[in-house]
Amino acid sequence: QVQLAESGGGSVQAGGSLTLSCAVSGRTYSDYSLAWFRQAPTKEREFIASLSWRGFNPYYADSMRGRFTISRDNIKNAIYLQMDSLKPEDTAVYYCAAGGGEYEYWGRGTQVTVSS
Repeated sequence: QVQLAESGGGSVQAGGSLTLSCAVSGRTYSDYSLAWFRQAPTKEREFIASLSWRGFNPYYADSMRGRFTISRDNIKNAIYLQMDSLKPEDTAVYYCAAGGGEYEYWGRGTQVTVSS
């Protein structure tokens, strides 16, 4: 079992930045990936970015490339999502996830609200 706990959400004005954190605990799956997703009201969950369990090979959805940066701190056992130049359409609940193939472990999410 893997436990994931997001933090760092909040309210920010358009153009601002925010960094989300996800604490990873429990069993280690060295062949798993860690990822960030988001879900806006009335929309489906959307993939943002992923990297390997040890923090290598970051991969981004095309629409997220450039403003979002995923990273991993193996000492703190956490992943991060740096979000820059935020827009009102980035308003969503942001989730971290872990899995191999499919993402089977999910955090509870953290709300990000971007005002214009």
